[in-house]
Amino acid sequence: MPLQTNINGKFTNIDVLIVGAGPAGLMCAYALCRAGINVKIIEKRATRVAVGHADGLQPRTLEVFQSYGLLDRAREEGNELRTAAFYNPNPNRKGEIELSERVPFFKPGVLNPRYDFGITLHQGSIEQIFIDNMRAMGLEVDRNTIPLALEISESLVADSDTYPIKMMIQNVASTEKEIVNAKYVVGADGAHSWVRQSLKIAVDGSLTPYVWGVLDMVPETDFPDYRNWAAVHSDNGTCMIVPRERDLIRVYVLLEGQNAVKATKKVADDIREKVPPEWILDVARKNLHPYTIATPKSFEWSSLYTIAQGVASRYSVQDRIFIAGDACHTHSPKAGQGMNASLNDTYNLAWKLIWVLRGWANPSLLQTYEFERRQYALDLIAFDKKLARLFSDSPRNQTNVDGASRTEFMSLVQQSTGFSSGIGVHYSPSSIVDIKNQDIANGIIIGKRMPPGTVIRLLDFCPIHVHDLLPSDTRFKLLVFTGDISGTSQLGKLPQLAARIDHLRSMLPSLTPNGVGQSGLKALTIMNSRKDPALFKKLPLTLRSHWSQVFVDDIDVSSSGKISGNVYQEYGIGLNGAVVVVRPDGYVGAISSFPDFGHIENYFAAFLRGP
Repeated sequence: MPLQTNINGKFTNIDVLIVGAGPAGLMCAYALCRAGINVKIIEKRATRVAVGHADGLQPRTLEVFQSYGLLDRAREEGNELRTAAFYNPNPNRKGEIELSERVPFFKPGVLNPRYDFGITLHQGSIEQIFIDNMRAMGLEVDRNTIPLALEISESLVADSDTYPIKMMIQNVASTEKEIVNAKYVVGADGAHSWVRQSLKIAVDGSLTPYVWGVLDMVPETDFPDYRNWAAVHSDNGTCMIVPRERDLIRVYVLLEGQNAVKATKKVADDIREKVPPEWILDVARKNLHPYTIATPKSFEWSSLYTIAQGVASRYSVQDRIFIAGDACHTHSPKAGQGMNASLNDTYNLAWKLIWVLRGWANPSLLQTYEFERRQYALDLIAFDKKLARLFSDSPRNQTNVDGASRTEFMSLVQQSTGFSSGIGVHYSPSSIVDIKNQDIANGIIIGKRMPPGTVIRLLDFCPIHVHDLLPSDTRFKLLVFTGDISGTSQLGKLPQLAARIDHLRSMLPSLTPNGVGQSGLKALTIMNSRKDPALFKKLPLTLRSHWSQVFVDDIDVSSSGKISGNVYQEYGIGLNGAVVVVRPDGYVGAISSFPDFGHIENYFAAFLRGP
């Protein structure tokens, strides 16, 4: 039905209209606004989330926050999660549990994370970090605002400079209506997404027969691991404890057996109000025996939920309207992936929208959003089903031979941390992931995020983390590993390489975010040489555009060895050097040798917009 346009309201042209101001929507709005994009974000809620809901940031998400300069506040307000504890039935004391094992929540030697911990922090606080930073840039969330109707003009879709989408929105308080003409729309409006339903996008999935109770409280308990992540399997049931900020803990309790609640799609609406938090806590007490936990004077939040696991059949319509976050995937909260998956959906989408909106990239670049993030969601659901089953199954014993074994459960949790941390996300080959030349730097996996490392800035001997060279500023980074240029052989290869980099820059657009001109490609030089400031002037100008952009792979200035280099060895780069393309989202897109630099030129040509 054609959109009603004869309204007594406003008509606005917007580059990107975002529906939903949860984590996914706010990440998208913040990233776009930061890049100078004309963006509008609407939300039906009058205020941000006040209590409950998601509360965990995984190591890869912490890296993303660091790339935006947002991590310090999250660390200051949140609780760092470093240790996991596993409790199982005590074979010698029926009805009691005992500690099976304590392990690092994220193993540094296995994952190679920059941050070997997670942060638990209330979703509303995380939302507020984005809201405050957006406000400083002049962008506010339009609250109490709902979408009413949506229309796409087929004749305008092909022209990237047009506004083919019309959406009628309404402020529910004032009843004022507005027509928004948008180039792009992002539906980040939750599991019951109005945008997804308007587009008739199906969700492929199912509801598992498990119902969980959850509550937030400040505990008085003798349970030893209440300040660690703790998974408890007992003969009485299953629960999980997650330490939170402000001395809070979150308790998840499986409602089964005599405490069972039948799983239905309407479980939250039907019985949430009928199940008080005291009842959920009482079930937890049985699971924690012989440890005790007192009833607090008040609970901050409590709820019931079923585990719905599903993925939207598609993530976009005509590369103009996109869905993200819970609008396109739902799963259990056991692995702490919900908010992290949502944040990283729009982190992936935002830079692609920026490049297309500014005319730098072909619109086909936007197709890689669904290609990359939907496969991630499918992998997440497969992992979540295994984890949810092991969480929810009763412990294996003589009378329950098909139950969850403690070895199987602990093994899955520990072995899957690469995935659950976000560090192990690996995008498949596409126009922006070219896996040729992987052997040139076998420690840098094409399609995965750039691994961490420490280098020394040449002119002031300051140790710098490699990730700090890769801020989320919408630019591609070209990491030029020159090899050892102390001798004339390797040094002599650099002028020709610099000329080819200059030619590549001429292919790329000149970026002007906030009126400040800068190239779409930033080159950084990392040498496998001694700390000799005299080497700086030997580099071609292209490889030393500023004194702060040249580094060596060495130990710190004190020679104490505390700040160790060895990135060439860790990255698997030989004496002949390498060139590594890092995308604006920190993922490695391509690698080449010096002679094969044309490979990188072809990489960019595959998605850059021609004249």
